Amino acid sequence: MAEEGRAIHGDSPVRVRPEGSLAAGARVTVVRDRGWDGPWRAEFQGVVDALVAPEPVVHPQAEVGELAYWVAFDEPQYDSDGGGPYRKALIWSRYLRPVRR
Repeated sequence: MAEEGRAIHGDSPVRVRPEGSLAAGARVTVVRDRGWDGPWRAEFQGVVDALVAPEPVVHPQAEVGELAYWVAFDEPQYDSDGGGPYRKALIWSRYLRPVRR
C-alpha cells in the first residue's frame, strides 16, 4: 500500500521521449507569439519537466511534428488572458527556446 499522500491516481505517464526532443531538465525560455498578444504576458524561464514525455500537438493550427512539453516555471506566471498564476503548463514547442549556457 502506498504511503498516505504519496499515491498517484491514473494511468502511468508516458516516459519515452521522441527522438530529437528537448531533454528532461533542459532550461528553456518561454517566448511570446510574434503574431498576437500571447500566449503568456511575458517571456520567462523554466525547466522541461521529467514526469511526462513531450506529446504531439493535436490542433488545426499545429505545425507538422510539433510537440508540447510540460514546463515548470522558475516563478509563477500569468497567461495573456490574466489567468494564473501558474507554476507549470503544457507549452507548444514553437514557444520554447533552449537556454544556451
